[in-house]
Amino acid sequence: MNALRYFDFGASRPLLLLVARIGVVALFLIFGIPKMTGFSGTVEYMASVGAPMPALAAAIAVIMEVPVAILIILGFFTRPLAVIFIFYTLGTAVIGHHYWNMAAADVPANMINFYKNISIAAAFLLLAIVGPGAWSLDRR
Repeated sequence: MNALRYFDFGASRPLLLLVARIGVVALFLIFGIPKMTGFSGTVEYMASVGAPMPALAAAIAVIMEVPVAILIILGFFTRPLAVIFIFYTLGTAVIGHHYWNMAAADVPANMINFYKNISIAAAFLLLAIVGPGAWSLDRR
């Protein structure tokens, strides 16, 4: 008896993969929409954290966190966009949460956010490996 067959999720798999796609990008949409609507403030923030070319960094952040996140939800070009999101998420971890260079009071929160980004990048890796599932534009 193959015990692993009980973990293929059967007919629920497409729905669960959709839920996972929504879950992995929800945070990006929640914080990306304000970045888009308050773009000048986003550019100022990028400059304050030392992001190279703050206007370009802000534009990349908005593009990744809003339209690309929506494409992940729709399951359109899921695998290549998930790979791009891996690099984006790792980059934001290093640029935005470099706890190793911070004052002691700032270390705990930024360390948590750094490793949160590492975990999210791993979720995108899984998405790139398993694909979007049947309920996606990629499968149509």
